[in-house]
Amino acid sequence: MINVTKTYLPPLEEYIEQLRKIWESGHVTNNGPLLLDLEEQLKQFLGVKHLFLTANGTLGLQIALKALEVTGRVITTPFSYVATTGSLLWEQCTPVFADINESDFCIDPNRVESLLDEHTQAILAVHVYGYSCDVHALADLGERYSIPIIYDAAHAFGARLGENSLASYGDVSVLSFHATKLFHTVEGGAVITNDDNVARKIRLFRAFGHIGDEYFTIGINAKNSELHAAMGLCTLPHVQEMIEMRHRLSDAYDKLFSGLPVARPRSAEKDLIYNYAYYPVVFPNEAILLTAQSVLQSNGVIPRRYFYPSLNQLPYRHGEKCPVAEDLSPRVLCLPLSHQVTPEIQRTIANIIKESIA
Repeated sequence: MINVTKTYLPPLEEYIEQLRKIWESGHVTNNGPLLLDLEEQLKQFLGVKHLFLTANGTLGLQIALKALEVTGRVITTPFSYVATTGSLLWEQCTPVFADINESDFCIDPNRVESLLDEHTQAILAVHVYGYSCDVHALADLGERYSIPIIYDAAHAFGARLGENSLASYGDVSVLSFHATKLFHTVEGGAVITNDDNVARKIRLFRAFGHIGDEYFTIGINAKNSELHAAMGLCTLPHVQEMIEMRHRLSDAYDKLFSGLPVARPRSAEKDLIYNYAYYPVVFPNEAILLTAQSVLQSNGVIPRRYFYPSLNQLPYRHGEKCPVAEDLSPRVLCLPLSHQVTPEIQRTIANIIKESIA
């Protein structure tokens, strides 16, 4: 089976070498030496001041909301994985959906501004598929309305605007290090901020609200382990080669789909250095997508409907009308993009899609 992605596993001997360190130290969790090493390496890689590894990205979003004292209305996107909205609902916040741009599928700052009012407490935006939000326009809204900007940057590891990592923008930025991601720790995530006061809160909230025997605040258990950090330390040195591999695969898909009536997201940021996290294709209509998906699956190729449904249409949280997201969501299919994909597999996928459209 050729899935939409396949977890990158580093050479086994590299992981075993990290495991030996754990066995020698006997330290398996609670800010062990491997986790602290990985946090430092990631701060250097991303160019950020504070970074805290978490058990997953969803907990990272929840901690970000707590650290910024967000409890009410939050303007967010309808086009993302359900965890973006789920984290808001879990924290008793009210998601207010602003529609997306037709070009890059990220939240539209103009629509965000039209929804801002005195009850709005934050903006939670997503760098969809690793394409950058309009970070400058959103920062301007945050300053003018005195509200924080939180980025769900789950797809954005390795993506940059010029010299700056996408993870460096916003009051808080949250990454996912799930096994499906470009960089992973099997399960995991990170919360990033350049604000010292917010960083102190994140550190406490992540580990029960105490340091040693001194208790400072309420907290949860969002820590990650030495075993997960070991995988991250082995995976990080290979990130650039994985980006280059995905770049080659994306270019090959582009050539195979040339002339077909399928669309792709287009970055509005000229200085975006993309990470090739996903390869989404927009079909002319949902019926063609479903036909292509069915034939692909019968041939052992498993694409994924990232992101369906539009989150303002969830059965447990109906929200504002978002015509662009509602039109786009049923027509997007992400195609396999991993070291498992060969030129022959890409040609098979392209031929099936061509026949489905014909």
